[in-house]
Amino acid sequence: MPKLTLDELVFFRMLNGNWWTFWHLREAFKEKNYYYGEPSISAAIRNLRKDYNRKKFNLPLDGEIVESRRQNGKKGYEYRLTKETLVYIHKFNKGVKNG
Repeated sequence: MPKLTLDELVFFRMLNGNWWTFWHLREAFKEKNYYYGEPSISAAIRNLRKDYNRKKFNLPLDGEIVESRRQNGKKGYEYRLTKETLVYIHKFNKGVKNG
């Protein structure tokens, strides 16, 4: 099986709808023997918004894909796929299975 790209790793991990920090994503990837730094993970999150990944992952072609919030009482931010994006993905996949 071919090794996943960082964009794929970030997308598939974020499909659960949970909030993720760069550090938590890095640790989750490390458990699967993928080693990336925070700047690379940050870039991969930004890449989800780009047209080529919207098409690749069957995401909405407009609107926000990822939302962020400041961590309570800590430095840094947490990120997740927007609820609208998750609903869109669910509807698309349901249509593909039934279509």
